Amino acid sequence: MHPETQETVSPADNKLLRNLGALCNMVRRIALEAGEITLRYFEDIEPSHAEEKADGSPVTIADQETEALITERLAALTPGVPVVGEESVALGTAPDPHGHEYFWLVDALDGTKEFISGGGDFTVNIALIRTGVPVLGVVYAPACGELYTGCGAGTAVRWLEETGKDKEIHVRTPPKDGLTVVASRRHGDDKRLDRFLAEFKIEKLIKRGSSLKLCAVACGKADIYPRLGPTSEWDTAAGDAVLRAAGGILTDLDGKPLLYGGARPKFRNPEFVACSFKWFEATD
Repeated sequence: MHPETQETVSPADNKLLRNLGALCNMVRRIALEAGEITLRYFEDIEPSHAEEKADGSPVTIADQETEALITERLAALTPGVPVVGEESVALGTAPDPHGHEYFWLVDALDGTKEFISGGGDFTVNIALIRTGVPVLGVVYAPACGELYTGCGAGTAVRWLEETGKDKEIHVRTPPKDGLTVVASRRHGDDKRLDRFLAEFKIEKLIKRGSSLKLCAVACGKADIYPRLGPTSEWDTAAGDAVLRAAGGILTDLDGKPLLYGGARPKFRNPEFVACSFKWFEATD
């Protein structure tokens, strides 16, 4: 298709946007392809290979190359739908999603610190946003061989490389023995977390990196993930879509669902809680 033809295609006329199941299958293939790039670099990555961005966070060539591939593939799938990626925002080259019904939100390598240190909890995150709501999400952890997808209520699945099969996932009913909490391996304030959790009965705490924390709640391995610290929209959008599809919720500290679209500077999120139940009702 010639570029001039692509420019005349309206997103409203794109059949894939009206068939999220089919679109999700295509996006997961993009995520798998992107994951192969990250693994090539992962084998030989060293701390000296990372550069520091203006906000102090690290970036590697793997971040940049993977985002370029995802952006190209998504633009071909859905011409006219903006693709906002973490690295393009950092460079000031990201399109403005305001005024668009749909846009893509991409973190091509979520968990760069984990990646640089040789840990496997890094992910490829791709989310489709419609009027502020994540309606499709793909989270792929290449080093772990795990992929999670969701594109509407009841559609959440987990795919494992070792079996090659999809398995439906759902959040679980909170156990009577106490909640399993998932927390960040490299970020967060332990004292604030303890104060927040004081109102709940806690059975154990597990730590994971990247958006795999959201997926742990989505697949019933954990019950609650409080994030009492800074994140950006691309960190959560794909996992949020998977969690919603699995029956969970992600809200700010007032119990309101997160909205996506860059309303806050630099696409920052408010602090939030991802949960298998309405946590804010339990603390009233």
